[in-house]
Amino acid sequence: MALVMRTAPACEPISVAEAKAYLRIDGSSEDILISSLILTSRLHIEAALGLALITQGWRLVLDRWPRSGAVQLPLRPLQEVAEVRVFDADGTASVVDTHSYVVDTAGAPPRLIATMAGWPKPGRAANGIEIDLTAGYGTEPSEVPEPIRQALLLLVAHWYEHRDPIEIGSEAVAIPSGVSRLLKPYRVVRI
Repeated sequence: MALVMRTAPACEPISVAEAKAYLRIDGSSEDILISSLILTSRLHIEAALGLALITQGWRLVLDRWPRSGAVQLPLRPLQEVAEVRVFDADGTASVVDTHSYVVDTAGAPPRLIATMAGWPKPGRAANGIEIDLTAGYGTEPSEVPEPIRQALLLLVAHWYEHRDPIEIGSEAVAIPSGVSRLLKPYRVVRI
């Protein structure tokens, strides 16, 4: 399974101006660093929680369908599944009819569930299935839940204050517990 970004978010959940106000920084000499810290913080939170904060387009590539008939989609909140393609042995793609599956956007994780007798079998041994999807809270920073935006600001501030390179295998400065507490409601609980 591989997940490939097709469309990056059009903006970040917090702006450089918001981060600078939070950090109490005047001037523009550190704008590039702060912008980088915002991006890094967003990516860290998205990876840790399986979220897409601002609307993004992704492609999930599979070798074969799961035996259960339900494909668990690795990003939430899921907005839509745009297209499902299956490749034959010659590499020709066939679009799977939308009536052949149901998209569960409310699930955690979201799912793509076959409604017919089963999924069409891919002819390629590797990467025979592609699922194009869109995920994210919305296109505007204001659509991202406020606790996540606050966690982003805390993480940016933490990394702004702790810029020292960390040697692999050494003790690192822990991420503030306040970040974890703010993000806890957005974690997927596994039973």
